[in-house]
Parts: sequence; structure tokens; C-alpha cells
Amino acid sequence: MTLEQLRIFLAVAEHLHFTRAAEELYITQPAVSAAIQNLEEQYGVKLFHRIGRHIEITEAGKLLQVEAQKILDQVTLTERGLRELNNLQRGELKLGSSLTIGNYWLPQKISQFKRQYPHISVDCTLANTEAICTGTATGQFDLGLVEGVVQPAVKNSLEEEVVGGDRLLIVVGQSHPWFERKEILLTELSITDWVMRESGSGTQQRFEETLQDWGIQPAELDIILVLNSGEMVKAVVESGVGATAISELMVEKELQLDTLRSLKIIDNRKKPSAIVEIVRPFLKLKHRQRFQTRLSQAFEQMLMA
Repeated sequence: MTLEQLRIFLAVAEHLHFTRAAEELYITQPAVSAAIQNLEEQYGVKLFHRIGRHIEITEAGKLLQVEAQKILDQVTLTERGLRELNNLQRGELKLGSSLTIGNYWLPQKISQFKRQYPHISVDCTLANTEAICTGTATGQFDLGLVEGVVQPAVKNSLEEEVVGGDRLLIVVGQSHPWFERKEILLTELSITDWVMRESGSGTQQRFEETLQDWGIQPAELDIILVLNSGEMVKAVVESGVGATAISELMVEKELQLDTLRSLKIIDNRKKPSAIVEIVRPFLKLKHRQRFQTRLSQAFEQMLMA
């Protein structure tokens, strides 16, 4: 079984047509037919049903399709690694980042990396924490950067390391009753409306964890809106609807312009009362067993420096 046979087989399996597969690969149709026939004869299986002028993939073909794709994917990774041995002069770094990190913290890091390695392509996907964890575990990203909790389903597959952090602030807009105040009591959190991020968001995960640490169940809050974008949450609260917990990085400008007000939280349940904060780490994720390219290693070193 050769790599060329596998490439030909995958092309036929995709198009379910010998001639179209041949055109895609720039080879002759007889060469495609011969490659498929050789595989079938060598292993004593039928990979495709010939039905008139049409073909359908068999169960054996479906099995080979999955395994052949894995093999060729690994070949692609190996080729990437070999090309990158040329002093990191070319290659592609695939990053996955949660939204807050990707919009407010990571751009400066990527710019620094590009100044050092100008010919390297950086492909960065933004999604919520849950999606980035899953993508890093399945090999979609070389590295993942999240500010939430790594879910148990993929935690054993990933190494995690703290590379930064920020605070979550409780903020309200100008027309909110709390806007003229500088602080609120912990016991007052349940007496206002709240605008929240979706459940897969790192911001939401951290806020709910902190509430529980404070002895407050998230269900005790009056949540009137759930949105899947921090920018949407900020805009809604800025217009005067409810309060929210949001990254300090996201609201620096609005706090300076005084269109949002950040409130200190006072834990008044014990004497003496004390200010409490919501601090969260930024985590770098990588797969424990997948091949790590020199590019991802170089980016890791820059993050840690």
C-alpha cells in the first residue's frame, strides 16, 4: 500500500467518480482504476460497488477512508516539521483562542512573534473556551489559549500552563441605579438584573465558580439576557440594561469615558468587611501526545518569556 494509492482512493471516495478523481489528481483515468483494482486484489476486499455507470463506497471502503485520511494527515504534519527545520523561515502556526484573550491580549503577542519570524503564517481561530479546548484536544490547533476551566472530557489529553491573567469586574451603565455608587454588598448581587455570557464561555464559567465560592448559587441571580459575545454584553449593559461580570481588558476605554462604572464588591457577611475580587488565569493548552512543531515551541517560549 503506497501513499499514492491512498491519495487516489481518497479522491475516488470523495467524488464517487473515477474520471473526476483523475482530473483532480492530474493523472489518467486508467491509472486511477488500476490503483483501486490493485488495492482490492491485494487485500481481497471490494472498496466500491459498481452499479451501472455509478459507484458506491463499501463498508471496507469506509474503513479505509477513515484510516487513509489519518495516515495522510500524519504525513502532512511530518512534512510541516521538516520544512520548519529551515531556521523557521516558513510554516504555519495554528492557534485557537477564547474571545477575550484573542481580542484584547493575544494580538500584541502575535505581533511580537511576527516581528521575529516575519515569514511564518499565523492562523488564529476565536471561539468560546469550550470549543478551543475541544479543538486543541482533537488536533485542530497547535496551541490553545483560554481563560476558563478545561472541561473534564478533554482535561487528560491536554497540558495546561498559566501565561497571564486578568480580573472580572462588575459593571453597570449610566442609567443603572448602582451607577452613582462605588461599591455594593455581596448580598445585593441578587437584587438586580444580569446580562450573562453563554455557558461555554470562560468568563461565565469563572463568574459562576466565584459566586459558588461566595456561597451564592448562579440560579439566585435574575438573568434576563444570555449572549454569546462579550462585545454584545458590553453594549447592552452600557445602554443601561442590567449588570454584568466582564473582563477588565474589555472595558478599559468605557471606564475612562465613564459610560460604564466598575463597582467594588464588599463581603459584609463577616466582620470586618472586606473587598473581594474575581481573578482568573490565562491558560496555554497543548496536546500531551501530539507532535509539537518547532513553530509552536517557539511561540510557547515567547509567551513564557
